[in-house]
Amino acid sequence: IISTFLLSVFYASAQDPGGSMISHLSLGALVSVGVALAVVFNPLTALATSANSPRVRNIAKATAFGPALVILEGLSLGYLSSVWSVLVIVASISASILVYTVVFPSSLYIPALIVGAIVAVGFIVRGFMRKDVVSGLFFAMWTIVAALFLISMQGEGVANGDPFIYILFGVSLIGVGMLSHTGNNVSMDTFGPIADNANGIGELAGEDFSPESRQIMADLDAAGNTTKAITKGIAIGSAVIAAVSLFGAFFTDIERVLPVDRIDSFERVINLANPTVFVGLLIGGALPLLFGGLLIKAVNRAAGYIMAEVRRQLRIPEIMSGERTPDYANAVTISTRAAQSELVPLGLIAILAPIAVGLLLKEQALGGFLAGVIVSGQLLAVFMANSGGAWDNAKKYVEDGNYNGKGSENHKASVVGDTVGDPLKDTAGPALNPMIKVMNLVALILAPIVVQYTGLSLPLILIVAVCIGLIIWSVRRSDRPESASDEPGLQPVTSNATTD
Repeated sequence: IISTFLLSVFYASAQDPGGSMISHLSLGALVSVGVALAVVFNPLTALATSANSPRVRNIAKATAFGPALVILEGLSLGYLSSVWSVLVIVASISASILVYTVVFPSSLYIPALIVGAIVAVGFIVRGFMRKDVVSGLFFAMWTIVAALFLISMQGEGVANGDPFIYILFGVSLIGVGMLSHTGNNVSMDTFGPIADNANGIGELAGEDFSPESRQIMADLDAAGNTTKAITKGIAIGSAVIAAVSLFGAFFTDIERVLPVDRIDSFERVINLANPTVFVGLLIGGALPLLFGGLLIKAVNRAAGYIMAEVRRQLRIPEIMSGERTPDYANAVTISTRAAQSELVPLGLIAILAPIAVGLLLKEQALGGFLAGVIVSGQLLAVFMANSGGAWDNAKKYVEDGNYNGKGSENHKASVVGDTVGDPLKDTAGPALNPMIKVMNLVALILAPIVVQYTGLSLPLILIVAVCIGLIIWSVRRSDRPESASDEPGLQPVTSNATTD
């Protein structure tokens, strides 16, 4: 943050001799907003998914009344957490709007800095008194940043007659600030699977580890679930910020290639009163739900293949008696083939849907389509990630000996919730993040082509027909109702178990 402010004041000022140093504070201020957005996701997600959170313990408490209430409690938590995440992103985008459209009075610069400095000193003193210097310095720094943010509000966008471009530039800077935490996010995300695998090894080892060691591994696994949920929230937030920037680039690219006779009538707005635009909005809003539904279906199908293979091997007496090693490779092969084969239809949907909408309904409807994808995808992704993480940690809270502990009816109810949550938090939720980005990038590439053709020629009709046909095939392929034994190459061996 400090280096960004220094660069914005000295380097940017050197590149723009005509501008004042204060006018360039906006660069550092908006990057700081991005950093703050990434930081805020930590406590916000932990509140919904941490094993110590009252909300997660409410889910554990609901296990006394069966799995149905466990599911309902987790759904409620996920829906509410999506709202708070959206509001945080709204606040960050609003920061860019404030910086470039509102002017902070110059007479209040000095008072703002003085108040910021006094409050910062108060935080530092409080930190020393509580022997928590790091926390004191942290809040002191953000107090100074808040004062500098107020001073950076110069209304440059309005002054230069094009606030649209300035605001989008500010949103891009917020994205840069979020991505400055990439190293930390990757390490937090990696910690989750490492702790999860260590805990799994500990469970398989049984009495080879002491109860104290097992408890440490279980605690690390619970912490890993929270860190994974936090990084998913940050990734989803960064996807939305990037999508908003690309959304703006979509309109500027269209404006760049518009024919001369259409430039004067073009506006960088989406008119929802236009039925075509509203159709695009509805299609875009529905696609994340389609994507999530097909992904969960794919997980369910692959799980069926694995369960069939496990049951086959459990029927072999030599394996059960320990005389023969189970065929682990076959189980891995089944899951790998399933994952790769299920990827193709979903990838086609993500690429072809914006092409079909853009060529058939034109650029304004494509803009509405992107808006629907961004809003619906963000809400659904956060809901899935947080619900799944909360169910998982509620189960671990019960396994720690709370509410009758492991093996009880409470534990069985919590396992149901965890089983429902796993495909949400580990598959469907994270997949919506790249889906949002891919659709925006495809639309951005497609935009110059769409505006070149005002009518529907035979080649365009053929392209749209092929896209729609492939999308229908993809949906039917992913939504097929067959059992594990119907899938070629994935069915378990059905030979006599005693002679296998």
